[in-house]
Amino acid sequence: MDPAPVGTLAFPDSFLWGAAGAAHQIEGGNTNNDWWEFEHATDSLCAESSGDACDSFRRWEEDLDLVAGMGLGAYRFSLEWSRIEPAEGEFSRAALDHYRRMCAGCLERDIVPVVTFHHFTTPTWLAARGAFESPDAPERFAGFIERTGGHLGDLIGWACTINEPNVIGAMGYTVGEYPPGVKDDLTRHLAVNEAMVRAHRLAVEALRSGPGRYPVGLTLSMAEIVADEGGELARDMVEEILEDTFLRATEGDDFVGVQAYTRMHFGPLGQGPDDPHVAQTQMGTENWPQAVAHCVRRAADVTGLPVLVTESGIATEGDAERITYLDAALRGVHACLADGVDVRGYFVWSLLDNFEWNMGYGPKLGLHAVDRETFVRTAKPSAAWYARIARHNRLDPRS
Repeated sequence: MDPAPVGTLAFPDSFLWGAAGAAHQIEGGNTNNDWWEFEHATDSLCAESSGDACDSFRRWEEDLDLVAGMGLGAYRFSLEWSRIEPAEGEFSRAALDHYRRMCAGCLERDIVPVVTFHHFTTPTWLAARGAFESPDAPERFAGFIERTGGHLGDLIGWACTINEPNVIGAMGYTVGEYPPGVKDDLTRHLAVNEAMVRAHRLAVEALRSGPGRYPVGLTLSMAEIVADEGGELARDMVEEILEDTFLRATEGDDFVGVQAYTRMHFGPLGQGPDDPHVAQTQMGTENWPQAVAHCVRRAADVTGLPVLVTESGIATEGDAERITYLDAALRGVHACLADGVDVRGYFVWSLLDNFEWNMGYGPKLGLHAVDRETFVRTAKPSAAWYARIARHNRLDPRS
């Protein structure tokens, strides 16, 4: 390796460099879950259907080759519950074997498989009973975990039980833009939060009782939540409902996954406007890479656990803007490390431009573009930039 220039920021030798994706957003044809029904409802709030997504259920080896070709040491992907358990208690050996091949394919390429067991989608058979409002939902999820962990556990590198459990309640029952599309029902929102916490705890227990020994945790959507004038009470309430409830639920876990993108403002009447002097992303949020370090520090302070940055990125058509964002975010992560925060790795969201839920295929967060007709993957300059950092395990001085 070439000698590092003066001012280089080196990362620990064990630091995990990765990219991420999720089943419903890239696989295509996931027709048996609540999101597919939500996309196709007559009054759907979704910009479009997920459809064939990136055809990754068939092209997963190609995707792993992209990860390996970038020199990344890890790939975070999710299992589609509705494929594995298409009807209650009926498990698909073919689907289980598919995901086992994915884990094995990672290991064959010297990639650590970071497996997420629930990434927003719930099978229609459970959604029909109210999804995580159903009294037995945490137990049903634990049963899925036990069966799936038993099939894959010896190949898993890291396990994320639930992706952003705080978003399921917030977007589904307060904002109303995710299934089941309910607005401003705090009672149901808080009940779902409690169910997600219980589901996570049961999932941790199930995974630890099965084959394999690997770190287990959850991933949390976090933001730099600031109080504008008079907004302290609102900020504190939001932090409690959206973050602290779940940060406390990680007690006894091996790590906490932090997923941070932006900053949010709160005033005396609730969420306030963004700073007009800060650029906006394609998702209508502040371009604020400083949020990553803020959230890493907060998660570490509250939980006392090692942190894995399981998602970080920006929705933009401008790839130079993506590089600038990622560079700033990584410098913030390095500053956390320099201050003694135990950060184990960093995953860019996302490997591919994919289905961004109710916003469809408009927002571009990928290191690779995907042709919507042919599914051909094309690396963006940010992919080569990120690959160079991962291979050298360092950030060079800003030019």
